[in-house]
Amino acid sequence: MALYIKDQKVDDLAAKVQKLTGAKSKTEAVRECLEEKVRFIEANAKRLPTLDELRARVAAMGPSDPDFDMKKFSDELYED
Repeated sequence: MALYIKDQKVDDLAAKVQKLTGAKSKTEAVRECLEEKVRFIEANAKRLPTLDELRARVAAMGPSDPDFDMKKFSDELYED
């Protein structure tokens, strides 16, 4: 099956990757990049928490203090 690249910028990037990696063709260069991207996503998807997990962490911290003054708190960090 042929790979047709209609976008000039993408074609230029494929040619650059081909040259830098020594790939035999642009198709091989694109395949290698896509395989690497898939490996990266799969590896990192396991480490990144889901939105539900993040919400659970925030909920576990308890309610926020409605009287907390962030400006005052920040200013106090820099007082001598």
